[in-house]
Amino acid sequence: MRRFLPLALALASFLLFLPQQALAAAPPLPSGPSVSHALQTNPQITLLALLSILAILPGVVLLMTSFTRIVVVLSLLRTALGLNQVPPNQVIIGLSLFLTFFTMAPTLSRVETTALQPYLSGRINLSQAAARAQTPIKAYLARGTRQQDLAVFLHAENAPVPKTVQDVPLSALVPAYTISQLTLAFEMGVLLFVPFVIIDFIVASVLMALGMMMVPPTLISLPIKLLLFVLMDGWGLVVQTLLTSR
Repeated sequence: MRRFLPLALALASFLLFLPQQALAAAPPLPSGPSVSHALQTNPQITLLALLSILAILPGVVLLMTSFTRIVVVLSLLRTALGLNQVPPNQVIIGLSLFLTFFTMAPTLSRVETTALQPYLSGRINLSQAAARAQTPIKAYLARGTRQQDLAVFLHAENAPVPKTVQDVPLSALVPAYTISQLTLAFEMGVLLFVPFVIIDFIVASVLMALGMMMVPPTLISLPIKLLLFVLMDGWGLVVQTLLTSR
């Protein structure tokens, strides 16, 4: 469970930086102990907060990590090979999750060191922990965000041009990061499709030249593509590219 606490804290930091209009519509907090103090002293409230965070944790994994890029590339690779359900969806999603945790490990480690551990030890409150957590999170998101995508959302919000990465609001950075990751995933998908399409074209041309019109081209091209993919260590190359790309 400790491994998922940094992601939960990342979600908390995201919620703390929602647009002020949405926060203004919420009812005022009751007077008395602060939220941080209540979370630390009341186990029922802590459990309720944790369950609430875990309920929307899948959305955080989709939008604030490399999961979307990885799962899209692996799905496009399966389509390019001409395989419908091999590997199964469960395998692709499971592999994508483990690769996501692997790529996010340095960022989560910094969140745990700078924000989570001081909060659990009582040295800082929840708001301070969220403020500290957003620093490595924003740095990670900014590395995988294209400038033109970020400019679109900043313009839509009428936000001033940020001087540093930490000045970029998460409400603009998160969707810009997602769009950039989708763009990169489709670019990688095109590069994966090209060699397999060429193989399909060559096989179809040879079969037509031999007069074998009734033989489906995929019946011949599929084992050829699988053989070349295995000989080239295709899975290793694709995973290495996914781990090193931003």
